[in-house]
Amino acid sequence: MKVFGLAGWSGSGKTTLMVRLLPELVRRGIAVSTMKHAHHEFDVDQPGKDSYEHRRAGATEVMVASSRRWALMHELRGAPEPAVEALTRQMTPVDLLLIEGFKAHAHDKLEVYRPSVGKPMLCRVDGRVVALASDARFDDVGLPQFHLDDVPAIAAFILRHCGLKARA
Repeated sequence: MKVFGLAGWSGSGKTTLMVRLLPELVRRGIAVSTMKHAHHEFDVDQPGKDSYEHRRAGATEVMVASSRRWALMHELRGAPEPAVEALTRQMTPVDLLLIEGFKAHAHDKLEVYRPSVGKPMLCRVDGRVVALASDARFDDVGLPQFHLDDVPAIAAFILRHCGLKARA
């Protein structure tokens, strides 16, 4: 399974680009899954639901399943956050795993950058940034650059970089 990331500061447009990239990659015949890093406590469950009550009562893992989908929730209960590699092993193999966030992890990534966010460019300090998507152009950056709206070109770059060929 190929792994590629979208990294950038909060507010840069990572999620917006991700949800535009996914249908483009799927249209090209690529099976894609995603992994998203959340910086703060989050919950995919709701108080009052049976699964929430199971976790609150102490279950380490709770699986919810139906005829349309299943979800597995794992409580860390004070254990350290798992490494990207450990999380990746939990995923069903696909052609491409796109990771949103985890900007400090050592995987190849495209930086999503907006000067208006007021944060420094990651590509200046992270050698695993292999391309830049922005709403501005930077002549002093020696990486392939794409406009944030050029989703077909970004998708083509990711496929080339990962050694994947479109099937559709």
